[in-house]
Amino acid sequence: MREEPVREEPVREEPAREEPVRFSGVREVVRYNWPLYAAGCLAVGAGLALSHRLPRPAAALARAGAAAAAALLTSSTAATWWVYDRSELRTFDWLAELLPAGPGEHLVLSSGLDEASQPVAARWPQHPQTVVDLYDPALMTEGSIRRARHHVPPAPRTLPGRPDHLPAATGTTDTVLAVFAAHELRRTGDRHELFAECARVLRPGGRLVLVEHLRDAANTAVYGPGAQHFFPRRTWLRAAAGANLHLVAQRRIGGLVTAFVFAAPPATATDTTATATTPTGKRLSP
Repeated sequence: MREEPVREEPVREEPAREEPVRFSGVREVVRYNWPLYAAGCLAVGAGLALSHRLPRPAAALARAGAAAAAALLTSSTAATWWVYDRSELRTFDWLAELLPAGPGEHLVLSSGLDEASQPVAARWPQHPQTVVDLYDPALMTEGSIRRARHHVPPAPRTLPGRPDHLPAATGTTDTVLAVFAAHELRRTGDRHELFAECARVLRPGGRLVLVEHLRDAANTAVYGPGAQHFFPRRTWLRAAAGANLHLVAQRRIGGLVTAFVFAAPPATATDTTATATTPTGKRLSP
């Protein structure tokens, strides 16, 4: 009998797993904001150079200015490295603590740089997600957001949105996540319209999770004048109150970032449209 040759099955290669997009680290932040860092370095160099040419009182001021600029560069870079490269911000453990049941059916809002949707989808793959991009080049004219958008373009599934219109039906969403997105809306009216839209799309008892740097003592100490780009805590509380959203949880992340959880009003006895149970965050102490 003639033996048939043994056929070898082709080896199937496992597709490479995509690493989820993480928050930009210090390298990316410097890349997006390089003109500010260049100006800081120029101020240090100019101050030191002038200190050798000016009379003694003026030279002392020039050296003091150079030292202040160097200290600000160092503190802001170190703070950025700690928050974005080393803190729990990257792991989303803080979100699991605030929403123990997960985000449920949720919207992820971005304003030109979406770094939250993929990590959230990877951690809660069974929870339906819609990504909404609020970026408007006519309103968001800062060079840093344009450079960031070029570096991390929107995912193919991203839907366009506006502060006054989110692409979701009324009362259909368990959670809205606005992670470093709302502060790009520099006009008060736009922020209030966004909060009103979040309240509209949330189910009764649904959650708006807002993550932002605040214009407070800690951020001012490390970012100096750059902290003016952030809004104070009262700005967000006022916008939430105007949309009838109530603060139910608050958590500090990395010492410099604050996560707020605002809740939509619960269903009433006459509300026959309420359906699913919404995620529950950690309640504030009375």
